[in-house]
Amino acid sequence: MKQLAPILSAGFGAIMPRVNHGFFTREGGLSSGIYASLNAGLGSGDERSHVVANRSRICAHLGAAFLATPHQVHSPDVLVISQPWDASSRPVADAVVTLTAGLAIGVLTADCGPVLFADPKAGIVGAAHAGWKGATGGVLENTIAKMLDLGAKASQIIAALGPTISQANYEVGPEFIERLVGLDSANARFVVASRKPGHGFFDLPGYILRRLKNAGVSAHWTGQCTYGDALRFYSYRRTTHLREPDYGRQVSCIMITE
Repeated sequence: MKQLAPILSAGFGAIMPRVNHGFFTREGGLSSGIYASLNAGLGSGDERSHVVANRSRICAHLGAAFLATPHQVHSPDVLVISQPWDASSRPVADAVVTLTAGLAIGVLTADCGPVLFADPKAGIVGAAHAGWKGATGGVLENTIAKMLDLGAKASQIIAALGPTISQANYEVGPEFIERLVGLDSANARFVVASRKPGHGFFDLPGYILRRLKNAGVSAHWTGQCTYGDALRFYSYRRTTHLREPDYGRQVSCIMITE
């Protein structure tokens, strides 16, 4: 079994070890088959004992006693958490914020954008699941707002977007483009035409970064495409194209260590 080797954000380098984080890949776990190997998705069809063991490995790597990931539904909703919750009845939301040291919070993804936030001076961190629905619906701005409510300052917040589907692999149809541009005509710059009439390739990472920067926080992308690297990442779109029955989820998490 491989050791866990999560992707780390260069932007968070200066604030470690006070803030610990990781964009975990699919490597280093116990799951097998289409879920191989570090599947952290409690809602997947994987053997639950394997998922629980995988999440325990992730906690051990972070030095956390508990990993809080919500039941995600592509919403703009954000939870503030101060203590562990019952993993069998996870609250519904797509972002989590905490100022409790030692409590790891995270989101699960398989093409959508995992965004980790930290205000190291205020001791507040957040994690958001931002697919196109969540991003256009305001989950990123809502996460920042919750952090500000707790005492963070936008000028001190660092945001890191982890592995997500890249523009080259995210072809969308005319209905998607119409809806996106209907929200804001400036969004047209995030779509380039494909060979199919009316279709295009959507730049989800670019769109997420623009919204974060417009919200007044420092933001960058770690640069990895989930669709294009099957060895390291789960991908909902790749699974769909391969007609596989299900897919695993990688987890991205962050915690205050002191």
